Amino acid sequence: MQTIIDLANAVFKPVIDLGAAPIMLIVLTLIAWAVGVNFFHALEGGIKLAIAITAIGSVIGLLTTTYQPALNAFVKSTGINLSITDLGWAPLATITWGSPYTLFFLAILVIVNLALLFLNRTNTLDVDIFDIWHLSFTGLLAIYFGANLFIATILVIFIGILKIINSDLMKPTFNDLLDDWENPMTTTHLNYMMNPVIMVFDKLFDKLFPWLDKYDFDAAKLNEKIGFWGSRFAIGIYLGIFIGLISHQSVKSIATLAFMAATCLELFSIIGSWFIAAVEPLSQGVTDFANKRLGGRMLNIGLDWPFLAGRAEIWAAANVLAPIMLLEALILPGNRILPLGGIIAMGVTPALLVVTRGKIIRMIVIGAIELPLFLWAGTLSAPFITHTARALHAPGIPATGLFSSSTKEGPIEQFIAVLVGKASKGEMMMVLYAALALHTPHYSSGIVTK
Repeated sequence: MQTIIDLANAVFKPVIDLGAAPIMLIVLTLIAWAVGVNFFHALEGGIKLAIAITAIGSVIGLLTTTYQPALNAFVKSTGINLSITDLGWAPLATITWGSPYTLFFLAILVIVNLALLFLNRTNTLDVDIFDIWHLSFTGLLAIYFGANLFIATILVIFIGILKIINSDLMKPTFNDLLDDWENPMTTTHLNYMMNPVIMVFDKLFDKLFPWLDKYDFDAAKLNEKIGFWGSRFAIGIYLGIFIGLISHQSVKSIATLAFMAATCLELFSIIGSWFIAAVEPLSQGVTDFANKRLGGRMLNIGLDWPFLAGRAEIWAAANVLAPIMLLEALILPGNRILPLGGIIAMGVTPALLVVTRGKIIRMIVIGAIELPLFLWAGTLSAPFITHTARALHAPGIPATGLFSSSTKEGPIEQFIAVLVGKASKGEMMMVLYAALALHTPHYSSGIVTK
């Protein structure tokens, strides 16, 4: 096992150290070239994807930085103190990639994906190499709580297979949301593993509150009906004013929040189109390759989630859920994390969009119901994250106290990792709980979308 870990580190570490955007540039270019795309066209697609990834991260960072002071002021006004610092997802990714086991898990999951493709068990080729860190995080969490490397690896493989199957099942939904039935894009991102949970609440919504749908709106249709006042610009302004008022900001600060949200919502739409343009060379190459070599079998390309970033509902729901999450954090039993770095809930809203098909009221209501899972998971994983970061001497982390992320993707996977870890130490109740968790609908035939 150690030999495999050393080999994985030798092969992948120089590439991984480059960061997410360069990794995806290299991966997309090489895959497109391998399926017959002209090298320079393949490189063009890779560069566009790297630019899109960089842009989406920068705009999310800008939005988060702008809104954090207002939301922090709102929390301080309550007088409640929560002891775990929310750093957001980026430091967690850096910490996880700092572990040598992450590259081992990457090598294993690449082999598993290729085996599933060869055995015709999936049509998805997962090229989202960087986000393997989410699964590695789950495996490392299991190890921290008592699992050995073999058990943790089995858990990572199990979740990895389900994640790929989930991407196949979501493909028609993505085609519908993008209004493009020829594109090869899907996503293997871990945040979509919340789909089954959201589906349960969506069905309950159908039974209990169907009348609320008549008050819902489609951002694009609203824009067509009332012009500017239904546009992304206007939605951003409404949200900025709302956040500014509840946090008692000055008129100047409210204006800043409103205009920044309006700017970011429009930029998200523009950047989302870049993802589609970036994949066009690969899309054509995969189509030609499938026709020539695979008897017409179509392959899906598993990307990061932001090719849906052009949908305004994602950002509108995230901004409304931010103050809701703060309120829940203040009153939720067992929660110790103050949402700040993860306050723009990108680990939550993409899956809500997919399951509800963009019904904004449903997204907000269901999102508010599931947010406690993320807060509890962030609280539960804080000792592991803090211990690992300090053991790896990760730069830029707080010198004292615990830290975590309030909206880290895969909260249920984190709970299962803890159960598996404790079960591995022979805690019999944890063995029972882990067995039950792995047989729930979340991990059986329930991973589908509408």
